[in-house]
Amino acid sequence: MFWSGLAAGLSMSLSMIVEGVLEAYLPDAEWTVLVSSFGYTMGFVIVILGKQQLFTEHTLKPILPLLQHKTLKVFWNVMRLWFVVLLANLLGTLLISLVVAHTTSFEPHVLETFAKLGHQAMKPGFGTVLLRGIFAGWLIALMVWLLPDAGTARVWIIILVTYVVAIGHFSHVIAGSMETFTIAAMDETTWGNVLLNYILPSLIGNVLGGVVLVAAINHAQIQSGKKEKSRTQ
Repeated sequence: MFWSGLAAGLSMSLSMIVEGVLEAYLPDAEWTVLVSSFGYTMGFVIVILGKQQLFTEHTLKPILPLLQHKTLKVFWNVMRLWFVVLLANLLGTLLISLVVAHTTSFEPHVLETFAKLGHQAMKPGFGTVLLRGIFAGWLIALMVWLLPDAGTARVWIIILVTYVVAIGHFSHVIAGSMETFTIAAMDETTWGNVLLNYILPSLIGNVLGGVVLVAAINHAQIQSGKKEKSRTQ
């Protein structure tokens, strides 16, 4: 679980990298975000199709068994899963952010674009990042809910949903950690500022969006349907 989570963190770094490279080579215009945001989808496509462990996917999958069997053992297993996967994901993005910031892998103007993405992610402040995190958590959990029956449309669902996250500037704790860790590694902000004003609120928002708006509501819908069916039989 840890190694799969680490692989997911490394892969998710491509969301910032591809988006940043596209933006760096596009003209400075309002419409460029509509093109560069397609790069943001890259990390999600690789992680989900590669069956790697991404934290925000687990705001749905393990919560449904917990809602079905509300026991301390199941709760502990969910918390353990969350802790290991979140830690591994963040470690993966941290490693790549250090490489990006402290090597000559990318041209200076591309690094400037990476820094711009990081500052944009940090700019709104705690409350707004949390609210945007709820939207991101809601969308990602909905995507996970749709994928089992998507068939050949799986790739398009991943791309379209995560594209909306990108153009909406919604706060995703793992994808956004790559952006914000990078500016911290560049000494353009402090690590404490990143952890307290981006990682924490986006984490809370993603959990609320996934657990409350998708897992709990859809579980209630299914349970209600089962009760209605049993009454009619």
